[in-house]
Amino acid sequence: MNSGIIIAPSILAADFGDLSAEVDKVEKAGADWIHLDVMDGNFVPNISFGAPVISALRKSSSSYFDAHLMVSNPELLITDMKQAGCNGITVHYEACNHLDRVLSVIDDHDCCAGVALNPHTGVENLSQVLDKIGLILIMTVNPGFGGQKFISTMLNKVQLARKLIGDRPIQLQVDGGITAQTASLAVAAGANNLVAGSAIFGAGQEQYESRIKSIRGN
Repeated sequence: MNSGIIIAPSILAADFGDLSAEVDKVEKAGADWIHLDVMDGNFVPNISFGAPVISALRKSSSSYFDAHLMVSNPELLITDMKQAGCNGITVHYEACNHLDRVLSVIDDHDCCAGVALNPHTGVENLSQVLDKIGLILIMTVNPGFGGQKFISTMLNKVQLARKLIGDRPIQLQVDGGITAQTASLAVAAGANNLVAGSAIFGAGQEQYESRIKSIRGN
């Protein structure tokens, strides 16, 4: 049993016609966080949702809102994300010309500052900003689309990130292709925070709890 593992269902895979109900279902099924994939059609090909949708969800949810900004110029959205009710804001290393400054702005908004790394980006790039990071997100697929296959070579990267973190209180999150099988591999490599979309959503409500437990390793 991995009771210390955080499960963050990504609503990108939920029923967009009834998002509030979907969030309520996964919360009751045991979700720890709600993962919010914000896409702009520029940094990634798809467009998802923004602050108005998040704000609407916040009205009926007290969960930790984990915003993953897959956008260009993410610093322009930080205030909106905070006002919408986000607790954590993760930006992509590849989207920030001045990462240190962006992380400081997130911290100034009393949000946990996270940095996501695309598959081609090395974890060593974060060595100089670790004191400003509360979460490192290792992408185990290329960002922008749900339902992709887990890139197994990223497990070594998870291990390197865990070594880089050391004893710092930094969440190590993995996102992309997470299933019960790949979750166990990611946790063994050092991850303690798992984002899952299609592996949770897309089933009957009665299966949400069993799917979350399976991914957690219960």
